[in-house]
Amino acid sequence: MVRTGFYLFAIVAPGICALWGYFWPPAWWLLALVLGLVAVGIYDIFSRHNVLYNYPVIGHLRYLLEFVRPELRQYFFESEISGRPFNREQRDMVDARADGRADTAAFGTVQEMEQAGFEFARHSLAVKEVDESASRITFGGAQCSRPYNGSRLNISAMSFGSLSSAAILAMNRGAALGGFAHNTGEGGLSPYHLRYGADVIWELGTAYFGCRTRAGRFNAEEFADKAAHDQVKMIEIKLSQGAKPSHGGLLPAAKISEEIARIRDIDMGVDCLSPPTHPEFDSPAGLLEFVARVRELAGGKPVGFKLCLGRRSEFLGICKAMLETGIRPDFITVDGAEGGTGAAPIEFTDRLGSYINDALPFVHNALLGAGVRDELRVIASGKVAMGFDMVVKHALGANACNAARPFMFAVGCIQARRCHTNKCPTGVTTMDPRRTRAVDVMAKGERVRNFHRGTIEAFLSLTGALGCAHPDQLTPALIFRNSPLGPARNCADLYPQVQSGQFVHGELPPEYAADWRAASADRF
Repeated sequence: MVRTGFYLFAIVAPGICALWGYFWPPAWWLLALVLGLVAVGIYDIFSRHNVLYNYPVIGHLRYLLEFVRPELRQYFFESEISGRPFNREQRDMVDARADGRADTAAFGTVQEMEQAGFEFARHSLAVKEVDESASRITFGGAQCSRPYNGSRLNISAMSFGSLSSAAILAMNRGAALGGFAHNTGEGGLSPYHLRYGADVIWELGTAYFGCRTRAGRFNAEEFADKAAHDQVKMIEIKLSQGAKPSHGGLLPAAKISEEIARIRDIDMGVDCLSPPTHPEFDSPAGLLEFVARVRELAGGKPVGFKLCLGRRSEFLGICKAMLETGIRPDFITVDGAEGGTGAAPIEFTDRLGSYINDALPFVHNALLGAGVRDELRVIASGKVAMGFDMVVKHALGANACNAARPFMFAVGCIQARRCHTNKCPTGVTTMDPRRTRAVDVMAKGERVRNFHRGTIEAFLSLTGALGCAHPDQLTPALIFRNSPLGPARNCADLYPQVQSGQFVHGELPPEYAADWRAASADRF
């Protein structure tokens, strides 16, 4: 028994070291080491920890190996495509594009192309040249008086507080250099989102950080004042997030500084929790009335909402509310359950929400069936790292994409997955000033711009390779997904497209009939 061996060691070893030290004084240092190990062993025995009780001292080796296990796995045991949430090939691709290096590979693909669920496209021999102007799109419908012409790829919502000031600054500088937009996340509009003059999408979460009363309600006057800033181009109302739907946000107290508390209008010393729902409305019709109110307060700038698709009848209720109220959002951001977060309960992250490539076709068809699809834009947000990811999202119904973690890689993130501990090893997701100094804002800003440019170039090139002269020509029929049994299936067959206005006319496809009948504009 290891514990019996420790008792013998604790009794015999100090005596031997003391006797040795009597004849050779340097051995007293060995005695000090032995006594230290004995003290650790005694502590272990009385700690009531199962492993340490039975294996005093040496039991700590288990926890040492467990501590470095993620790094050992990432650096030595992961294959090119086995890592999660982003594999080595994806991370290397981001790094190559961010550095301005060629994103080429030798000897052939390492992808398991025969695996069920593998997605691919069938190319055309009639390759088209896609004009660079196709990389931009206008946001803002008929009810918007100040439309915004933006990129088809923008930085997704990441708050100051979840990310360090240096990381926010680097992303903002990159967005300004590349001419694309930077989403503030629900943490509010900070000075770091405005420093370098990038276009900004201000996200309003359930706690209305940066424009809230002390009671946590929406402060219209404060919002209108900040929304008037020239850099604020669009407003995004966050209903839910893919990584933690129906849960709200969480910023641990350890990451809340005086500056964050001031920007968010919150108190220090306690975890910053966002409620799971908005206090300003509780129905689809109420949501759209809030959209109209926010758009008016913002001076006619585009306003939309973001959600992770959950109960389909509730989204169809929003579609019904559009028809009943006549109010249209300017865009809808669809977040995937595979999206990222700084901190969330594991079971919410693992088990709730819809996968983006299943959610997008439903949202697209729901809006189409309600006859409102042409009046607004759909933005896809969920693991967009490569040009092909953008191709798939556009083919399945999106007009633009947002990316978060790939831009984090561009500023130095190594996927250590310690975002919630305030001990990010690269200074990207920590408020510790000693760690954030690792982020070189000027250099990382260049990498952010380079990654965006390289990904857009790949997106346009792939679009042309599929025989499309414009991203709007991408359709589900161009994307294939391997079936567990038999040949790959076309996404047009997996997600049959409905006709415009079909639901309104009472022509309900079986896949939508029950949810459409259950949907209501007056309740979620």
